[in-house]
This record gives sequence, structure tokens and C-alpha cells, in this order.
Amino acid sequence: MATRIEPRLTVADLDACPDDNNRYELIEGELFVSRAPGIPHQRVLHNLQMELGSYLRENPLGILVPGAGAVFSDYDAVIPDLVFVRSDRWAEVTSEQKITNAPDIVVEILSPGSENRRRDLSVKRQLYAKYGVKEYWIVDSESLSVRIFHLQGETLEEIAVLRGIDEITSPLLAGFCLKADAVFDLK
Repeated sequence: MATRIEPRLTVADLDACPDDNNRYELIEGELFVSRAPGIPHQRVLHNLQMELGSYLRENPLGILVPGAGAVFSDYDAVIPDLVFVRSDRWAEVTSEQKITNAPDIVVEILSPGSENRRRDLSVKRQLYAKYGVKEYWIVDSESLSVRIFHLQGETLEEIAVLRGIDEITSPLLAGFCLKADAVFDLK
């Protein structure tokens, strides 16, 4: 649930939030609070991390990081589920143990609830576009789909909704190919 507070909150205010197992994020100075992800969410994250990690061991194009804080401005600080940064951009994207510029790919796994869905599908998508994220993946365990968005101009435009045997690929990950249903394999 978002809480509108005036004046806008800053990252310094966010740093003062309690360590209470909630996730605190700021988007344009607006506070978003969500609970720690549940086991199904984390298992989907694990599947993606393992598949992408295996690909990157064979094709060392960049670095994959789960749950890293991304601080884009004094008013914008979020915690994407996964980020991928090309090796040649790592130094410009990270500093002081956090992400400070747009990663190449951001992955968000939808958590249950309409507010969480709205935040990831709309608010975070706009934020990532604003800062120049090239590719955004939204993983939806309810519909067993992966939505892929590419930056076109200043907007992340949806280019595909992948399900079942549809293959997840990316121009940023040459040769990477993963069937969508493998993401949701919770056996």
C-alpha cells in the first residue's frame, strides 16, 4: 500500500525505517511497504537465478544480482528481485554496495495482491523506463506468464507475454533460451 506524505520522503528517511522484515521502497518520494516475499515467490526467483546463472557461467557477459537495492535518486529507491548488468557497464551502474544507475535487465516477480500488481506493472515500470532500464521482465505466478518489456524511447513497451513452451530470450543475452514453464517448476 502506498502512503502519500508531503513533503516527499527521501532515501535518508528510508534508511531510518525499522528493520522489521518489511520491504520499504520509494518511488518519487512515495513510500511503498510490502511484506517479505513468500516461499513460492522465492522458489520462482531461485529457478530464474539458477538458469540465468548457468547461462552466465558459460557466457560471461555480465553480473546477475538478486535483491540488490537500487537507488536512482534521493526520491527513488527500490529492491528489484533480480538485475543483470553487462560487465562493461558494472562500474558505471554500481557504487557503494548498491545500484545507482539503470541495470540492463530488471526482473520483478509479482507478489499476491492488487496493490503489488499495480506497483510492478505500472509504477515500477514507469520508474525503470525513466532511468533507462533496457529490458524489464515481470514474472506472474498467477497467470504462469512472463511479460517482456523493451525500452522504446522513454517507455518500456510490452513486446511479449510468454507461457508454457514459449521461449524467454533477450537481445542482451545472446543465445539465452528458457521455456517459460521452467520458471514456474516448483517440484
